[in-house]
This record gives sequence, C-alpha cells and structure tokens, in this order.
Amino acid sequence: MHDLTDGVARFQRDVHPAKAELFARLATTHRPTTLFIGCSDARVVPELITQSEPGELFVVRTAGNLVPAYTPGPDGIAASIEYAVAVLGVTDIVVCGHSACGAMTALAESHDLSTAPAIAGWLRFADASVARTAAEAPDVAALVRENVRAQLANLATHPSVARALAAGAVTLRGWVYDIASGAVDELDPTGRPAHLAA
Repeated sequence: MHDLTDGVARFQRDVHPAKAELFARLATTHRPTTLFIGCSDARVVPELITQSEPGELFVVRTAGNLVPAYTPGPDGIAASIEYAVAVLGVTDIVVCGHSACGAMTALAESHDLSTAPAIAGWLRFADASVARTAAEAPDVAALVRENVRAQLANLATHPSVARALAAGAVTLRGWVYDIASGAVDELDPTGRPAHLAA
C-alpha cells in the first residue's frame, strides 16, 4: 500500500519547493476556469487526465459522476456547483464518465444492492439513463455515455448554471475516459463520441 505519510513528505520536500511561486500565488488567489464533475473512482484522477496544475480545476467527485437535478434545500453538490459558477465564475463545466464504472456496471447488470441501501438510493439519480438504454442489451459503455448526457441535463436545472448558460458565460462538456487506453471522447449533442486530441 502506498504510504500516505511518505507521499506528504515527498510533496513537502520535492514538489512544493519546485512550485513555490505557484503555491504562493494560490495562497491568495482562487480562480479555476473549469468545474470538473467526475466519478469518485480512484482510477479517475481529473488533474492527471487533463494535466492541470493546482488551482485550474474545481473538482466535484461523486459515485457514478451523478448530479442530482436541482431541488431547494441544503445539498453539498448543489452548493459546490453554485460556488464554482456563481462565485468563482468558471467558464467550462465537464461531466466525465469512464470505462468500467462500478456504479454503471451495477445498474447495467442489475446487481443486488439490498445490503447497500445508501448506494441503491444514490443510484436512483441514474434512473433516466437506465430507462433510455433499457431497450438495449445490458451495455455498460452505452450506459456510461447516456449517463453523462443525463447528468449534463440535470446540471442545467441548477439556477446558477441556467443563468450562466443563458448569458453565454459557460459551456457544458460531456466526456468519457477510457482507463485502459487513456482516450477521452467528447460527446456531441447527439451523444456520439469524438476523440479528443491523442
């Protein structure tokens, strides 16, 4: 197992000093340009995939990269979205699904989640995605793509996002990351993939 305390020591000894000027600026400035909504899966690391520096991405990670449609009341995901869009002024929002997603696999293969009620309840936010792929044989890859589109639609129900979209101040993007190859496909409005630069 990776020793986290050794990692912190290496960061303090090697990484932080090499980027001292960046960290000094970040200590007083927080201006990310992109809200990246990805899966909590440990294999999906937004900063690594995009080769972003600290401070460039505002990251929200949820199981299955799910974004519940807006409802009034306290909600950590809604608050993070609102903060990124209305306060920080991000200009891009990426929803990134990925290959071999455990959440989408559980849904595509109808796993028994009776002993995991919190997971089962959370995955109900993907019901629209499941319904849209129900006519097909269980296909995790198709469900991953459909889920990205559904979460983009959910994002647009958040008032801060709706206002930014109406003003032309933000762009929504749907990505699917393939773990094995490193490929990232961007879904066009019809849901068809287009490879990003290789």
